[in-house]
Amino acid sequence: MASATHPTVPPQRAAAPTTGSRVRSGRRIADKVLIVASTIATGIGIVVLGSILLMLIVEGVKGFSPLLFTEPTPGPGSEGGGIANAILGSLVLTLIGIVIATPIGVLAGTYLAEYGRNSKLADIIRFLNDILLSAPSILIGLFVYTLMVKPMGSYSGWAGGVALAIIATPVIVRTTEDMLRLVPSTLREAGAALGAPPSIVIKAITWRAASAGIVTGIILALARIAGETAPLLFTALNNNSWFSANLMGGIPNLPVMIYQFALSPYPNWQQLAWAGALLITVTILALSIVARFVIKSDRAR
Repeated sequence: MASATHPTVPPQRAAAPTTGSRVRSGRRIADKVLIVASTIATGIGIVVLGSILLMLIVEGVKGFSPLLFTEPTPGPGSEGGGIANAILGSLVLTLIGIVIATPIGVLAGTYLAEYGRNSKLADIIRFLNDILLSAPSILIGLFVYTLMVKPMGSYSGWAGGVALAIIATPVIVRTTEDMLRLVPSTLREAGAALGAPPSIVIKAITWRAASAGIVTGIILALARIAGETAPLLFTALNNNSWFSANLMGGIPNLPVMIYQFALSPYPNWQQLAWAGALLITVTILALSIVARFVIKSDRAR
């Protein structure tokens, strides 16, 4: 009896990868490439920044001494001396700038957040504020030079303060508007329901609710102008003598002092420039930490 023959079944081929699996595979590869590229870029940034800070600390600490904060800048080729006059001059210029910029910035930000909102005038102000926010500081220095220094016939502390105020104002405007927009509208409605006019609602409710954010913006603006050099080269310039209360002439300041001393051939001046650069860096870092602390304390509250 003949045995029944069974037809042979050809081996099945592996199913071709679907379009979906190819897409997922491509996305995984792209994701890994992006992670590696981001990690490398971050590492390069950390190495560069760390190298700068390390060099600044190593060189700057050498010039730190009690005389640094008590003696004025020395003459060319002299030994010793300090940067007390430049520190005091920078404090005065920064104070003038922030005193001028704070009320203008807070009031302008309040108008944009509370009154203007979506009006055409508010859009124009925001556009101009964004331009100022990104404008090179040297252009602001040239503007103030043309506006104040040339008509007055000399460099002055007032011109330097105005230049710093122009730089600080857009920072305060942007921060104030953003912080006021975060205040819940229910608070404004509650004040209006009690019969309070908008000005009282802003003063008693909105500003209080956003006070921590507004203060943070002012501190950040302070840190922004603390190390500015370019605008002061065209406005306040420098003065190696002891600080004078007369702001109608050139005034000593840290940024310009660092610029001039770093380019000089005198080792003592170069050492003072390193110390001044480290001092400015530490000051800006401290202001940034204070700003973060204010934000954290407000969130915790």
